[in-house]
Amino acid sequence: MIVGILLTIFFIIVVGVWAGRKATSNEAFTTGGGKANAWIVCGTLMGTLISGQATVGSAQLAFAYGISAWWFTIGAALGALVLALFFVVPLRHSGSITLMEIIGKEFGKKAETIGSCLCVIGIFISIVAQIIASSALLTTLFPSVAFLPAALMAMGLMIIYVVFGGLWGAGLGGIVKMLLLYISATLAGVAVWHLGHGFEGLVDSITQLHTQTAIGEIQQLQTAPAVRHQYGNFIARGPMKDIGSCLSLILGVLSTQTYAQALWAARSDKAARRGALLSAFLIPPIGAACTLVGMYMRAHYVTANELQQLELMGTSLPAGMDVIQNSVQAFPVFVTRHLPGFFGGVVLGTLFVTIVGGGSGLTLGASTILMRDLVAPLRQRFAQLRHRPSPETRLWQTRLIIVLLLLVAVTVSTTITGSFLNDLGFLSLGLRATAVLCPLVAALWLPGRFKSTFILTSMILGTLMLLAAKLTHLPGDPLFWGLGLSILIALMGWKRKRNRIKKSLFSMLQT
Repeated sequence: MIVGILLTIFFIIVVGVWAGRKATSNEAFTTGGGKANAWIVCGTLMGTLISGQATVGSAQLAFAYGISAWWFTIGAALGALVLALFFVVPLRHSGSITLMEIIGKEFGKKAETIGSCLCVIGIFISIVAQIIASSALLTTLFPSVAFLPAALMAMGLMIIYVVFGGLWGAGLGGIVKMLLLYISATLAGVAVWHLGHGFEGLVDSITQLHTQTAIGEIQQLQTAPAVRHQYGNFIARGPMKDIGSCLSLILGVLSTQTYAQALWAARSDKAARRGALLSAFLIPPIGAACTLVGMYMRAHYVTANELQQLELMGTSLPAGMDVIQNSVQAFPVFVTRHLPGFFGGVVLGTLFVTIVGGGSGLTLGASTILMRDLVAPLRQRFAQLRHRPSPETRLWQTRLIIVLLLLVAVTVSTTITGSFLNDLGFLSLGLRATAVLCPLVAALWLPGRFKSTFILTSMILGTLMLLAAKLTHLPGDPLFWGLGLSILIALMGWKRKRNRIKKSLFSMLQT
């Protein structure tokens, strides 16, 4: 198995680093020089969208809530579809290279700067999730390795992957990952279908676990209808929660720098649209396979915490059950224990680089925002430089920002290791959507129709409202509260264009 892991990781990283030779300037590093074909665009999108949250996170959520975990990849696919149908041409013809630059041209530098800060915070949360996912994988493979060393190892690989590859590395590496991930997901899905005797067999096994053992008492699921409602229901966590989470994915994809960069990298509008459509078509099956894996693990494993509660109740581990440290290890433990050695190694190697690549792509997007929308303006204002920095200097400055971002992400990840990865993903994308989507849509399709002050206020108060809804557990998804307030405040700043109305009336009177 270790041989399969190492060979897979080595192969994908070599592809990324080899592709990175094309990045000889900061522009080529961040946007690929505008020469990418549809498959490179698809590889870049999928290399980031199908990351730790879509794979390890979906299996983890399915361990607790069944098929409702599929919403993450369904939302990602729908986001790519909307991106392809409506955003390709406006973004590529905007004359900008970041989403914040588009907003800044319409609503001023303050909106651009504040939007950049809020957007980076949202992306940063997803980077933290990738660190947690990759660390969970490493600690599963090497139980003697603690979380922090595993997180540092993952960070090191992310740095290698993106610092020496840039967008070309993410794109070509994404194509290789996509092919290997489909093989891996197919292997895992077929294995689960066979071992679990189909979907109904999985649900029956989970039902028996909860109704015939003390696990049902621990999870407060002691009747067959209650178990089936939770594990066989697309809206197990409630329609507002699950559908809201899907909406967070859709809107978050439209509001994220990394995915826009994939479109800007394309050689033409046609290539950009085809790449996004390919992503929308290819993403959902991977999420379905990971969801099935999580359900299989729920039927045959308990977590260390559940085992401890069983022992406190004076009950032993149910017959035929095994133990995992926590639910985030559901996918990697399934691969190590239920797939053949070498093929399991290929799956784990692919999964690991998928997570690393996802974190790398997000970090690249965040660093691009910081470099172009925050660092560059500050340098122009305060730095006593007589000459503009060379392309090589700007490239290495971007790479330094990447390293610093990942160091901070590792530090934060050590404090929230027990969180659901997909919940972090939903929060991350919701933050981006609340801060960016409303001003972005206004700038692209309704220029000159909104007052900048109201747009700026909507970005700040909408984000604060989303965080308040999250912290106080208001009903429904926090996105509804945050984005709703953001849109409401923006509409208060609608310009009626009275001069045009007067001119039209004057023309009618003359006629």
